[in-house]
Amino acid sequence: MAYKRVLLKLSGEALLGERQYGIDPKILSFYASEIKTIIEDGFEIAIVIGGGNIFRGVSGASNGLDRVQGDYMGMLATVINGLALQSALEDAGLQTRLQTAIKMEAIAEPYIRRRAVRHLEKGRIVIFGSGTGNPYFTTDTAAVLRAIEIDADVILKGTRVDGIFDMDPEKFKEAIKFESISFDEVLNKKLKVMDTTAFTLSHENNLPIIVFNMNQKGNLKKVVSGENIGTKVFI
Repeated sequence: MAYKRVLLKLSGEALLGERQYGIDPKILSFYASEIKTIIEDGFEIAIVIGGGNIFRGVSGASNGLDRVQGDYMGMLATVINGLALQSALEDAGLQTRLQTAIKMEAIAEPYIRRRAVRHLEKGRIVIFGSGTGNPYFTTDTAAVLRAIEIDADVILKGTRVDGIFDMDPEKFKEAIKFESISFDEVLNKKLKVMDTTAFTLSHENNLPIIVFNMNQKGNLKKVVSGENIGTKVFI
């Protein structure tokens, strides 16, 4: 089954590439080239990026920073990542729009659902920044919320591994991959796919999630085309 409109969720750490901090231009360029292949085939794509490569509100709070202030700092970090990805996509010749839940008109459009949908219909890539605009909500939750609002067919969670495993495959060679798994099984097995709020919201709205390796060339095109890539979480 091919998906016409998708929401791609990337972690901020994905932009680190081979660096210890910040943004690796090489990984940005790679992601832009991967996204370009599906735009050229007529797919519609919106993107939510985390900010963990720059700042995490939760880790800031654990070090004595006010949680609300820390979360707002994390939201601003997602905008920085959004601007970087926007630049890379436009260098690849693609039309993009960056929309933010927190108004900052000098650098981005405010998030307006109808406008976002119209951009997608016109073949533009829409990047959603600053999460939900509220503290205590992760970018996973923002990704699911935006996907529901724009009527996306699926959430694609791009990671460094090939899908969902019964244990961390980067630590345990004997980890077993699930080809597909139900929402209930994920909850029963206590597997970490997304945070609980995001996962529950996706479940309640019958929105499937596919976890796949974004760093493998060609995988994004395969997954939107309906090939059996990664792990699909189904209703």
